[in-house]
Amino acid sequence: MSNPLETGSVAPDFSLPRDGGGTVSLSDFKGRKLVVFFYPKDNTPGCTKEAVAFSQLREGFLAADTDIVGISADTVKRHENFIAKHNLNMPLGADTDLETLKAYGVWTEKSMYGRKYMGIVRSTFLIDQNGKIAEIWHKVKVKEHADKVLAACQNLV
Repeated sequence: MSNPLETGSVAPDFSLPRDGGGTVSLSDFKGRKLVVFFYPKDNTPGCTKEAVAFSQLREGFLAADTDIVGISADTVKRHENFIAKHNLNMPLGADTDLETLKAYGVWTEKSMYGRKYMGIVRSTFLIDQNGKIAEIWHKVKVKEHADKVLAACQNLV
């Protein structure tokens, strides 16, 4: 995967439609740490486990002065259903035009059973208080991932 972003890079700005109406933007979190997790699809097993894990640890993230935003290519309506079904407690951005996904380098060619297609590589970005990328996790394995991200947030001063 060729991703031009690396630690120390300025995080690409975004402003996306979100659940409940309105938008969620990088600028909403200026001066705070932000975890942005990109996931393939609402209500699939891995994505559900990941979103629920982040939700369950939200108090720990808030104590570490960190907000959480999930982004996928699903619609706002799908996000609202996903949030209601699993009692999620963070905003979900709907990047239906794929611009943010491409800016973060997570929209890429994937392969399953020999068939190539474009899709989202599960990835998480920790953005510091100054809008710079402090840490990146690509090709995330869901088990214990939210715990690792929380630890990184707690260690980022």
